[in-house]
Amino acid sequence: MAKTKDKLAILRGTLDVLVLRSVSARPLHGFEISLWLDEQSDGALEIDDSALYQALHRLEAKKLLQGTWGISENNRRARYYKLTPAGRTFLDGEGAKLVSYARTITNLLTLTRSK
Repeated sequence: MAKTKDKLAILRGTLDVLVLRSVSARPLHGFEISLWLDEQSDGALEIDDSALYQALHRLEAKKLLQGTWGISENNRRARYYKLTPAGRTFLDGEGAKLVSYARTITNLLTLTRSK
């Protein structure tokens, strides 16, 4: 969990990439995706459930994810999402752009200011 009570809002355009990253190793259902994002961010990100499910539907409509119905570990019906080849291509490209962007912003914000 995050060490502070303040959670970081997801910047516009990053949720789709984070969702794709979460299912890049294996298919997950929505709650597992939410848990993965929370665990991997150490609880620092604020992700609204409705925004997550809207992203899943949007990514499935764009054929970046493929959803199939299955039974979860607790014996409930759940929709499992897996990355499609188009999703992998999108993740690779957009993920690299976000990493580059974050690195640039970090460099700018941590510069020692000269007079």
